Amino acid sequence: MKNGSCHFETKEIKITRGTQQIFTTIWLPQTDGKCPAVIMSHGYGGSGRDFIMEGEYFAAHGYVALAYDFCGGTPTSRSSGKTSEMSVLTEKEDLLAVLAYVKSLDCVNSSDIFLLGKSQGGFVSALASAQCPEDVRAIILYYPAFCIPDDWTGRHPDVKDIPETEVFWGIELGSCYCLAVHGMDPYKTVEHFDKEVLIFHGDQDAVVALSYSVRLQKTYPHAELIVYEGEGHGFTPEKDAESAEKALEFMQRNRA
Repeated sequence: MKNGSCHFETKEIKITRGTQQIFTTIWLPQTDGKCPAVIMSHGYGGSGRDFIMEGEYFAAHGYVALAYDFCGGTPTSRSSGKTSEMSVLTEKEDLLAVLAYVKSLDCVNSSDIFLLGKSQGGFVSALASAQCPEDVRAIILYYPAFCIPDDWTGRHPDVKDIPETEVFWGIELGSCYCLAVHGMDPYKTVEHFDKEVLIFHGDQDAVVALSYSVRLQKTYPHAELIVYEGEGHGFTPEKDAESAEKALEFMQRNRA
């Protein structure tokens, strides 16, 4: 990876959304003038810690970078909220709150805010950018989990059979998780986002089939899909580093 020349500092803050507190790490370049910014959203069962490498890398290249824990994202989330109250829609509201905070920062050029998300965080980033396209410069999606509506509608075809709570991959979910996506057509929801989109996906992904990103690339008016041979759901360190470089190049090309 190419080293950046910007010095930066790292801070931990809490951003308020209603009664919730969103634990956020922010990497701040020590430069004069306004900077572009990138907001990074983790996947199911993850946390903002998953983006330490990217946060430091982007900040060293002059970007204000933020990573946060979704409210109720995991039992060990540093943000408030219960896992049984979490869904992709509550996570979308978390991201919108972080976006509003970033827009308010004096050090940020509000015309140059990018969203980056992995897996479920990629799905949430796509939903948020579709809701407020005027606030987002472009988006970067790593193996975005557009399979979630299919998976959960298939898991409980009849909404009457959705349990009040259930454990999935070690996390207790409430019925709101399934109800939020039941019968959803996510492609219809995001198709009007007409900014640039960069998608990364591995051809050996056993969690989110590559076909979902192939369809997504065709859905967006302006999208590029990079497929990594032999990579699964969650890249090797080498591909993570390569993806960060490509993401930075993409953001540099698409700045205002």
